[in-house]
Amino acid sequence: MHLSRLGNSMEPPAAPTNSLTAFQQEFEYVCRTRRRLGVLPADIEDMAHEVYLVLSRRWAEYDQTRNLRPWLFALVLGVATSHKRRRSHELPYALTDAKLEIEDPSPHPEQAMQVRQTRAFVVDALDRVPMKRRAVLVMLDIDQVSMRDVASVLGIPVFTAYSRLRKARMEFRAAAEALRKEGGSP
Repeated sequence: MHLSRLGNSMEPPAAPTNSLTAFQQEFEYVCRTRRRLGVLPADIEDMAHEVYLVLSRRWAEYDQTRNLRPWLFALVLGVATSHKRRRSHELPYALTDAKLEIEDPSPHPEQAMQVRQTRAFVVDALDRVPMKRRAVLVMLDIDQVSMRDVASVLGIPVFTAYSRLRKARMEFRAAAEALRKEGGSP
């Protein structure tokens, strides 16, 4: 299964001129990315506010000649990592909330259900990949960011990014296989 089919296939809109416009344009992307990075569904929208605060503070650092999403991914990753660090000290909560879904209009309910199940399966498999490798996998395979930009955003050498990608893909495949064996389907 190629992960890019589950990403947003639409081209991003024109470059925003301020942090509020950027956040409004990319709100769904921020929410999807946060879930892919392991944020619990119940926390996603609330924590999007945290991303907006960071985005507002750091807007002057954004080079408007470059694509917004890789830069925004770095902010989302930073907030998600901080959140995971804080949550690791708390008791784990049961995952009773439904997975965050941004619905695609579909003419057939069966197809929509299959898409939701596949997305949930991918998110469950991604949850089993460690964050530093998951970030590379999500940016490259789902968001289709160039490897040079992935390495730049994460502040790592390109060869390290390729190494993390290779390991993340192996871990993702192993997690997907384990989920299939557990009866998680797709």
